[in-house]
Amino acid sequence: MNGTDYTPLLLSLKVAGISTVIVFVLGVFFAHVFARRTFFGKGVIESLFLLPLVLPPTVVGFGLLILFGKKGWIGSWLLNWFDIQIVFTWIGAVIASIVVSFPLMYQSAVAAFENLDTRLENAARTMGASEWRVFWTISFRLAWPGLLAGLVLSFARGLGEFGATLMLAGYIPGKTDTIPMAIYFAVESGQMEKATFWVVIIVALGFSTIMWLNWWSRRNMRRYKNDVG
Repeated sequence: MNGTDYTPLLLSLKVAGISTVIVFVLGVFFAHVFARRTFFGKGVIESLFLLPLVLPPTVVGFGLLILFGKKGWIGSWLLNWFDIQIVFTWIGAVIASIVVSFPLMYQSAVAAFENLDTRLENAARTMGASEWRVFWTISFRLAWPGLLAGLVLSFARGLGEFGATLMLAGYIPGKTDTIPMAIYFAVESGQMEKATFWVVIIVALGFSTIMWLNWWSRRNMRRYKNDVG
C-alpha cells in the first residue's frame, strides 16, 4: 500500500516489547517463589494471577479502568502526585498487555521451575553457593527452555491484545493505534484494503513467532537427547 502509515506496527512492537520485559521479570520472580513454597492463600493468589485467561478482555479492561482511570485508586494518585495520566496513552496499552500476557509467562515459568532437579540446587548450596548464585547458575539456566517459551508466547499475546487495550488506552491515531486497533477501526470505516494489510502483517508476525519457538524447541530437544545418549 502506497503511503501506508506504519505507526501501528511500530507502536505494537513497542508496547509488546516493553510489556514482555516486565512480564518476564515478574513472571520469573513469582513463579520461582510459588513453585517451591506452600503458604496460606497461595491458591487464591495464583487464581488471581490466572484470572485474565478466563475473563473477557473487556472485563479485564473495565477493571483496569477502575484502577487507572482519573478517579481510580491508582490513576488518581498518579495524576495528583506525579501528573501522570494512564488512560488514553500508550502506557495504558502497555499495562493492558502486561495484565493479559502475565498468566502465560507465569504458567510456563512455574512448570519450568517445578520440573527442575532440586538435588542440583541443594548440592550447590552445600558447596557454599548463595541463593542468588544458585538461582542464576543452576535454576535459571536449567529452566530456560520453559522460560523462553513463556517469553515468546507473552510477546505474541501482547502483540495481539485488543479488548483491554481499547477500554484503557482507547483509539487515538498516532498515539494508541496498535495493529489490532487499526484493523478494527479500518473495518468500521469500510477501509477493507487497509484492514487486510494489517491482518496480513499481524498474522505473519504471530506465525513467525510460533514457528521460531517450535523450531527452537525441536532443536533443543535433539541436543538434549544427544547429550543423554
